[in-house]
Amino acid sequence: MNTLVIVLVAAVLLVAAYVLYGRWLANKWGIDPKAKTPARKFEDGQDYVPTDGWTVFSHQFSSIAGAGPVTGAIQAAVFGWVPVLLWVLIGGIFFGAVTDFGALYASVKNDGKSMGLLIEKYIGKLGRKLFLLFCWLFTLLVIAAFADMVAGTFNAYVVADGVASLSDAARTNGAAGTISLLFIGFAMIFGLIQKKMNFHGWKETVTGLICTVAALAIGMMLPIIAGKDTWTYITFVYIFFAAVLPMWLLKQPRDAMTTYMFIGMIAGAALGLLVAHPSMNLPAFTGFHNDALGDMFPILFVTVACGAVSGFHSLVSSGTSSKTVANEKDMLKVGYGAMVLESLLAVLALCVAGAAASADGTPASGTPFQIFSSGVAGFFEMFGVPVYVAQCFMTMCVSALALTSLDAVARIGRMSFQELFSTDDMEHAEGWRKLFCNKYFSTILTLAAAFVLTRIGYANIWPLFGSANQLLSALVLVTLCVFMKVTGRSNKMLFPPLIIMLLVTGTALAERTIGLVKAIAAGSATFLVEGLQLIIAILLIILGLTIVINSLRAYFASRKNSEKA
Repeated sequence: MNTLVIVLVAAVLLVAAYVLYGRWLANKWGIDPKAKTPARKFEDGQDYVPTDGWTVFSHQFSSIAGAGPVTGAIQAAVFGWVPVLLWVLIGGIFFGAVTDFGALYASVKNDGKSMGLLIEKYIGKLGRKLFLLFCWLFTLLVIAAFADMVAGTFNAYVVADGVASLSDAARTNGAAGTISLLFIGFAMIFGLIQKKMNFHGWKETVTGLICTVAALAIGMMLPIIAGKDTWTYITFVYIFFAAVLPMWLLKQPRDAMTTYMFIGMIAGAALGLLVAHPSMNLPAFTGFHNDALGDMFPILFVTVACGAVSGFHSLVSSGTSSKTVANEKDMLKVGYGAMVLESLLAVLALCVAGAAASADGTPASGTPFQIFSSGVAGFFEMFGVPVYVAQCFMTMCVSALALTSLDAVARIGRMSFQELFSTDDMEHAEGWRKLFCNKYFSTILTLAAAFVLTRIGYANIWPLFGSANQLLSALVLVTLCVFMKVTGRSNKMLFPPLIIMLLVTGTALAERTIGLVKAIAAGSATFLVEGLQLIIAILLIILGLTIVINSLRAYFASRKNSEKA
């Protein structure tokens, strides 16, 4: 099969879904362009910041388009490229985009409340506490997995027989690390310029592009050669500031600059496939079982993760994006549009991996990030881009996929921890409660717990991340069902993804738990790896079941149209 045909078919289907199904959802639920959004009602210069629709789209897309669509799609291809493609398209259109749009919509209609506070309103206080605890545990998994990926990407050394030596990619990796650090500085400059000079439209785009190119140009000339541990520490320092600084100063401008890079990366991949139109060398279907991963159900679904449906996206939609949407008409492109674009990225990653595989179907060697990065870099080289420039640009792009999710999830983790201990009257709350709700203390505690999990390594965290991520989407869908019911809106489109996600994640977590118990019983496990995984898996199962039971009770107890405007 020609990869160009696959990409074109996927693009047509995703665009058609946005135009037809996305707009149908918007009309079905109701969009009011004249309504005063939470960003305008509660503008505070920190979290509630009225923002141009395309800037919010940039924030949403760059935050949700993390490592998932690349890593998940390529890993799941062991079952064949056809099952992955089908799930990315069906999941993205009818599962992921609906969940993301619904979460954003419900939050905007409820004064920008996060998903935890929405659950308190529609499910109850116990549901809220359990959900926030679940979210906090989930953010630890995401931070640990993605921070480990980033540090590994910038690492300049390889270890053989206990001896560390410079790797062949040391200069490229070091340059990507420098570019990342410069991105932070230039993003803050960009944010200040936007704030003080009120740049919009072409002025904003030109300024952002200048900052992006400057970071790339300087970073390539000054590579920082450092080991994985050093980059881990640097990564955690960065995400601390990303979690506590005002959105307009770092997060939003960095997201905009990152989106420019992503557009270049996606355009390079698409043009490369258009010009070279290599064959899809991966097998179409390999069977329902894989010796390394397990059975296609449920492993395919939890491995693809963000490329099709992700609970994490809902935390971004309700945690940050809903507080910056200036007009309700922007919700469609932010909520639904960003997800279908991420699905397209997953398709591109699958096709790049298919082109990189050998003619006999043997997958290319290396991590999914390395396969995707080297594949797209090869396309850029084909167009005359110098090898070093292409490699630096793509290494930075794939690390940015994880970094942009890291800044968002660190902020969401901090907010989840704060909400877990907050009360309506914080002014007269106990001292310990005020301490736990302090944004600096809650951020440090969250990052410290995640740092411990980085010792496990992302490869060991990924199966739990995928299962927890999909279960989170099911919990969000239950809440949205209640919200739609009591406000007199249609919720029938939410039930198929809800039921399927509950079946998928329940099976995946149960299988993972059984596997960990067997490993511990056989004496082949360690506490820092399998032991911690087992503890987290059991907690996720207990919390998930409790939340689902409480949510279903609340759904059947709620009255239709009881909150209709």
